[in-house]
Amino acid sequence: MDSEIMKVLGDRILELGPTPEAGPYKNFKLTRDDDGIAWLLFDREGASANTLNAEVLEEFDAVLTSLESQRPTGLVIRSAKTSGFIAGADVNEFRGASDARLVEAEIGRAHAVINRLEALRVPTVAVIHGFCLGGGLEVALACQSRIAIDGARFGFPEVMLGLHPGLGGTVRFTRLVNPMQAMSLMLTGKTIDARRARSLGLVDAVTQERHVRNAVKDAVFGRLKRARPGSLNTLLNFGPVRGFLASRMRSEAAKAAPQAHYPAPYALIDLWEKYGSEKSAMLTAEKRSFAELMVTPTAQNLIRVFFLREQMKKLAGGGSRIAHVHVIGAGAMGGDIAAWCAGRDLRVTLSDMKPEPIAGAIKRADDLYRKIIRKRTKVRDAHDRLIPDMEGEGVRNADLIIEAVPEKLELKQKVYAGIEPKMKRGAILATNTSSIPLQDLRATLAKPERLLGLHFFNPVSRLQLVEVVSHDGTDAELLKQALAFVGAIDRLPLPVKSSPGFVVNRALTPYMLEAMLLLDEKVDRSVIDAAAKKFGMPMGPIELADQVGLDICLDVGDMLRSKFGNLLPPTPAWLREKVAKGELGRKTGKGFYLWKDGKRDTASAPVSTSEPTQEMIDRLVLPMSNVCVACLREGIVDNADVVDGAMIFGTGYAPFRGGPLNYARTRGIENVVSTLQALAQKFGDRFAPDAGWETFK
Repeated sequence: MDSEIMKVLGDRILELGPTPEAGPYKNFKLTRDDDGIAWLLFDREGASANTLNAEVLEEFDAVLTSLESQRPTGLVIRSAKTSGFIAGADVNEFRGASDARLVEAEIGRAHAVINRLEALRVPTVAVIHGFCLGGGLEVALACQSRIAIDGARFGFPEVMLGLHPGLGGTVRFTRLVNPMQAMSLMLTGKTIDARRARSLGLVDAVTQERHVRNAVKDAVFGRLKRARPGSLNTLLNFGPVRGFLASRMRSEAAKAAPQAHYPAPYALIDLWEKYGSEKSAMLTAEKRSFAELMVTPTAQNLIRVFFLREQMKKLAGGGSRIAHVHVIGAGAMGGDIAAWCAGRDLRVTLSDMKPEPIAGAIKRADDLYRKIIRKRTKVRDAHDRLIPDMEGEGVRNADLIIEAVPEKLELKQKVYAGIEPKMKRGAILATNTSSIPLQDLRATLAKPERLLGLHFFNPVSRLQLVEVVSHDGTDAELLKQALAFVGAIDRLPLPVKSSPGFVVNRALTPYMLEAMLLLDEKVDRSVIDAAAKKFGMPMGPIELADQVGLDICLDVGDMLRSKFGNLLPPTPAWLREKVAKGELGRKTGKGFYLWKDGKRDTASAPVSTSEPTQEMIDRLVLPMSNVCVACLREGIVDNADVVDGAMIFGTGYAPFRGGPLNYARTRGIENVVSTLQALAQKFGDRFAPDAGWETFK
């Protein structure tokens, strides 16, 4: 038994070679073992994860100078951080870059350090645990051998920032492993686990911590069989073959990301197509290409989005005390919220009036877990935490109760009357309403201070935003706990004051209703959707309405029009008829489009030949910016950056534009206001610019 415990503990404690003494370096420790092997431990000062910046690379260069003169038997590079090897470059250094020549000079200095590592005349081994991403993977690729600890993850996420690898990764990766696989990983930004990395030939061995010393010796003394690029790699990197494969890659990339909006994938394909067989020429071209991408509006906006995510994570705070969640209503939203929470290690009880919705929710949970959880035992554990609860007994012990019943005030109030007496002291009552103001819901509660809103977005597993809604009487400590809960389930909170539609639905509704008016004007649905996609939306408003459900669009539209009147487009009568006939979109198989097995049936849709106009794009997207400014002016939210984050993470608003307020700034406030005024004169008051533009910066 003791040996079993020692074995488990041995795999938790990092094998870092001989105990290092204090040395001359701030971010590195260098020691030597009895075999003469040097152990270089990367431990970035004052950080929980290792990242690369100019200062770190300069110090790394000094370490390499000393190693060149000392000539150890071999060199092991390891991270001393439990979080992983190296999480990539320090993105702070990318912000605000505007001169490509300066970026190229800076990246040139970094290249020189990595090239120097590759040229060391001793066997070099990277031992990798946890995350090994971007620049971290490029450091590992410059070593002669790579040993992964079981559970390590590898990837090049640069494409998410509008970039491609920039420290020689494009060259070394496509030469080491099958370039089709290498390019695919760089073009998608996906990560792979240690076993997959081994099968691709990216790492030479996968081991456990307790075997690291032996594996290192084997690598240094030539006993480890290294993964070698096969003859297929040489063939695929051959000029004419590259040309053929590159054109296929371009057409694949175009399906996911148009070149006008996302230049990075195409720059990477060009780079490999032109220089794939000439290492030094490709290294030089990579520096230039990386620098040119860095100063594009796309990269700078995507870097901004990266920091918006970090900013919103901080809003969550920490220390969530929520261990048991009880969800009432096992429909599409309630069931998926329950499944997500159980997948995040919380105990969840799920109740409904009927058993069928609960069964449906469990089935959807199974589909989700098989996609996102790698180990079968962990899938089983997640299912064990998701407990069907027809009687609703979970209410008594739950720290948080999430009500997700249909959007009818009387129904919600009836539910509250039944559960409030059973709730334990200190428990939170949260509604997932998207349209009913909390002021209306709190009227029947004995303790209205424990009520708040947790508004998730559909699909729960993909959209990261949760609006955390408070009313005047919400208990501040419970609100803090709700924010911490959102962070604990790996979601991004947006604190909002209760008001009709909160922020996201209020901003999205004019976009959807304007699309309906364009249909009324006999504009083809495919042209309307194309207008939104041309702007950069992931899908058009007509398809989005089908996805959300036309009944929900109608309810939210009616509710918001009752509050905001003519500031919103009117709802066409034919939309009510469609809903009355049960043509609700994806969930019923027919809305504006036909749907089969949850996917749009593209075969049945006639393709229009007319092109969307700029006026059409403005009619769809400018009201979103207008509403966001109104929400700031009214104090519903207090931070413009976070509003941009909310629209990106809650609706998929074109990320490369940095959000609706950032888009307005980039386009020019005066231009936006005058365009809105012109639209108001032509189409009516719904386009009238909000008073908030006068003070918006």
